[in-house]
Amino acid sequence: MRTVLIVDDDDGVAESLAQALTVHGFAALRAATGADALDLLDDVSLVLLELSLPDLAGHEVCRRIRERSCVPILAMSDRAEELDRVMAFHMGADAFAYKPVGSYELSARIQALFRRTGHCPGHDDHGRQPQPADRPAPAVPSPRDMLGAGPLELDLRTRTVALHGEEIPVTRREFDLLALLMEEPGTVHRRQDIMAQVWDENWFGSTRTLDVHVGSLRGKLGNREWIETVRGIGYRLVIPPKALTPVRQTAEQQGG
Repeated sequence: MRTVLIVDDDDGVAESLAQALTVHGFAALRAATGADALDLLDDVSLVLLELSLPDLAGHEVCRRIRERSCVPILAMSDRAEELDRVMAFHMGADAFAYKPVGSYELSARIQALFRRTGHCPGHDDHGRQPQPADRPAPAVPSPRDMLGAGPLELDLRTRTVALHGEEIPVTRREFDLLALLMEEPGTVHRRQDIMAQVWDENWFGSTRTLDVHVGSLRGKLGNREWIETVRGIGYRLVIPPKALTPVRQTAEQQGG
């Protein structure tokens, strides 16, 4: 049975959520503060996180959770402003829901998160990293595990991104966004489709969070031309001519 951690200082709300989770086959664990939640991460498979907590801001809790675990995070609030939601996503939240949320919708959202996030590479069902003695030998990636666009490579198995052979650190959401764009380089993806596939098919908030993640990816790739904005439609991945320069130079040097 999967355990869901409810992080909320409102006893009434937390108890209601716990009852709904129990009805739908989940075990519920409760924490009233962000600090308590961080101490309980080893025992949970998903976190329901109220963004307004008495000790820490919601996005800070997301950041600290993500530093030590890839457990899915469903952020929740009854009054969060757009900036609060965007910051939570930017710091590692996987989805957002306005409270109150019905028990069936809550269960559906949790199941959707489990389907989308799957297993954390190199971690167990609770997002914990196994001890060295328990780790299997690394497998050689197959072609279907890899996506490539010029010097940009993405490994779906290890969820790593490399440019010219150098690994680039990305968040879970940035990885999923880049993977979607790299599946069909040059193809324009509509904003609504990106939000549905990378965030949540039931997303009703602003798509500003998409722009934030695109901007972050452009910065990490070192060239904003990698992700092209198609005004009024969405985004597409292109290979900047300058990105191929190091590859051509290496080939010329080897040929000489």
